Amino acid sequence: MTEHNNSRRNFVIYLASMSGTLATAPLLSACGGSATANMVQFNYGVASGDPLSNAVILWTHAKPQNGSDPVELKYEVATDLAFANVVSQGSVTATEANSYTAKVDAKGLSAATEYYYRFKSGVWTSPIGRTRTLPTGTVAEVKMAVFSCSSYAHGQFHVYGEASNSDAQYAIHLGDYIYEYKDGEYPTTPVAGRKVMPANEILSLADYRMRHALYKSDVNLKLLHARMPMIAVWDDHEFTNDTYMTGAENHTEGAEGTFAARKAAALQAYHEWMPIRTGANKEVIYRSFDFGNLVSLHMLDTRLIGREKQLDQTAVLTTPAGGAAWQNPQRQLLGLTQLDYLQKAMTTSTAKWQVLGQQVIMAATWLPVSVQTKFQAYFAKPDASTVGGIVSEVEAYKTALRNNDATYLSPTNPVVPYNFDAWDGYPAARETVLQSFVAASAASGNVKKLVALAGDTHNAWHNNLTLLSGTKVGEEFATSSVSSPGWESYFPSLIPNIKSLFQDTTAKSNVRWMDASRRGYLKMTFTPTQARGQFIFIDSVANSTYSVQTPVAAETIDYIA
Repeated sequence: MTEHNNSRRNFVIYLASMSGTLATAPLLSACGGSATANMVQFNYGVASGDPLSNAVILWTHAKPQNGSDPVELKYEVATDLAFANVVSQGSVTATEANSYTAKVDAKGLSAATEYYYRFKSGVWTSPIGRTRTLPTGTVAEVKMAVFSCSSYAHGQFHVYGEASNSDAQYAIHLGDYIYEYKDGEYPTTPVAGRKVMPANEILSLADYRMRHALYKSDVNLKLLHARMPMIAVWDDHEFTNDTYMTGAENHTEGAEGTFAARKAAALQAYHEWMPIRTGANKEVIYRSFDFGNLVSLHMLDTRLIGREKQLDQTAVLTTPAGGAAWQNPQRQLLGLTQLDYLQKAMTTSTAKWQVLGQQVIMAATWLPVSVQTKFQAYFAKPDASTVGGIVSEVEAYKTALRNNDATYLSPTNPVVPYNFDAWDGYPAARETVLQSFVAASAASGNVKKLVALAGDTHNAWHNNLTLLSGTKVGEEFATSSVSSPGWESYFPSLIPNIKSLFQDTTAKSNVRWMDASRRGYLKMTFTPTQARGQFIFIDSVANSTYSVQTPVAAETIDYIA
């Protein structure tokens, strides 16, 4: 394990900035000039995103120290850190109406090329960022760092800092980039120095802007953004918990205003503060990125644009109407328009790896009702009596599987999804997507391979993707969280049993490996012969000192083409 200390990193950042050398952080330093000029502050660094083979989005926040006048900015893109060879430049304005954020689509760039960029306003210069365009043609390798679920109050963003020092070329963020909760709600006691602003649950445009600014003030997140381009989608907490098209679990209509108004505020702030291309309809963010003939990354929205309201598990199990709704072939997670887009994108793509960048677990993760009941009892009373009960139940389930015991696995004790917020709550929609891939692959001579990326659960997973028939059609790699707590916070005495339960059982569950207790990120490396997922974990988000845990063999997983 390698030990790290954030205080030391910050000091190194400062020294590197002063010397002008490229180590970890001249990318974080900004320069000024005349003391008489109205200072332009670049407090939240720079970022790039949505790279194409010839263009990339550049982002910054530039605010005058005094007054509220618009800030006229010049951007520069160069092939060298000294900006001796500027290849793209232009102007953009940061205004109060856009929260003093500025985005520009820098064009005329070359494929598969690393660039440096910065913004200037008079004598004031932003930090320098590094970005990269997408490759074209025959591509030998692509490396991605995949993230999800970064709760500021739960801990330090060490994971972002570690990834910024890796050899990853592109950052993929699958959502929950921010969280909406008020101070003291989630968690009840924040990690020292990590109180959220504003202190209230965010509802208004001003609230969402302030929360984005708080997250962007984190040194590790600034470092990541300054080191590589990010391709991002939202999940629910960029809006509020368990969002669907017309509402959310964590929204009370009337008392908290209308959901429509809250959604509009969250959408505007997201597009202001994230390095993402913004179209005429801010709700539409599904899009594809082609890495030559190797990877087509299809970034999907499984949360807002087409999701029908989540079903209640009890209603599904106990009422005919609930069961019928769950099995309804018309029930949508992506929505028909996005589904049509994805089907066409997978069919027309010439890349070997068809990669779905989306939010929630796609694979089936089912458990018997008896097991889930024991977990709920433990959750209500996490002591030795309930620990023993769930361990016994897990063993009974495994024995029943081995013996094909129809008495245990019976109509009165069915195996059902544990998480109806994931694709398991929308089985017909999942089957349609997987069948669409099968058709797209067949049309190409069956050379295309499917990988789904996911986040959301705060736990790490490697799963098979199968049709309802049981036929395997791909594999899923789901990243752990940056800082949000996993099952170790809810079931601390049961982590080995949870891991064993999901890995060792096969009926209705496609889990091959999982980790339920550590924070980290997923490094994906694609080559023509394999997709390698490497799970990188750290041992603490609560302290400034932490260790990176060297992956064991089980945490480096190859999907052979």
